[in-house]
Amino acid sequence: MEHIIKILVIGGAGYIGSHVARKFLDKGCSVTVYDNFSSGLRINIFGEETVEEGDILDTERLYSVMAEGFDGIIHLAAFKAAGESMTAPEKYSVNNITGTINIINSACRAGIKNIVFSSSAAVYGEPQYIPIDEEHPANPENYYGYTKLQIEGLLSWYDRLKGLKYASLRYFNAAGYDPEMRIRGLEKNPANLLPIIMETAAGTRERLDVYGNDYPTPDGTCIRDYVHVTDLAEAHYLAMEYLKNEKKSLTVNLGSESGLSVLEILEKSRAITGRAIPSNIAPRRPGDPAKLVAKSEKARELLGWEAKYSTAEALISSSWNVYKGAF
Repeated sequence: MEHIIKILVIGGAGYIGSHVARKFLDKGCSVTVYDNFSSGLRINIFGEETVEEGDILDTERLYSVMAEGFDGIIHLAAFKAAGESMTAPEKYSVNNITGTINIINSACRAGIKNIVFSSSAAVYGEPQYIPIDEEHPANPENYYGYTKLQIEGLLSWYDRLKGLKYASLRYFNAAGYDPEMRIRGLEKNPANLLPIIMETAAGTRERLDVYGNDYPTPDGTCIRDYVHVTDLAEAHYLAMEYLKNEKKSLTVNLGSESGLSVLEILEKSRAITGRAIPSNIAPRRPGDPAKLVAKSEKARELLGWEAKYSTAEALISSSWNVYKGAF
């Protein structure tokens, strides 16, 4: 009888985590979600997975769950607001760094050999060249990015010392929703562009603030690389398969390799939603680079990954399908 792959998704009730859990379930895996529901939502639980409520700071709880035996762990349990990380570094140190140390120590204690880590393009900081590949210098401009880079360093050492194999997935801008509308939980207090546009379109937010229109870009607004969350979820599955089969660690960028400006996203959102979406030009935010675009060739070559859903139309329409019925 074929072995059913058992996966532990830490942070599996969150926005990205629920899409990752859904992907592994769709692939026929046995999925356990470990979440403290501080930002994860119970509406994002499908009823097909085992749910273990717990915190990554609770080492005994963490280990007792891992001791049940898993083929791999997906780690998505991080605080992720870059701005907040600059004013509350203590919070980010304890959750992101200490919490990850707890996860990897518990994994080693439980004999789990594979971990897929949700990293970020924030490890790169101000781009020295575009597109950004994995060899680009890592010089984070916010403390959130610093925590991700430190975790990558920890994972590298644990690979050398304990044989823990890891895939570090450096996401660019995650956006969109499951095209089949199976995930309906909306992020609480979103800090990213597309959810803010959706809230404005739905009428729960007064307007969108566009931070700066004097950047050296065609329309003066920042350009970012948006990657659909369903494409990200597929990458987590492919990365776990790579770790199991190749028994080698890897670090890859996940992006669409094309940039969209704030105004492009706004205008396309107005067209797709049919809503006015009031906006206002606000001063630039410190630390916002003019342009960030990924090079994802390594993910294509090593994982066979493609950004299939990461078009502006798919990102916006899959989001609006969820938001328009939520209020």
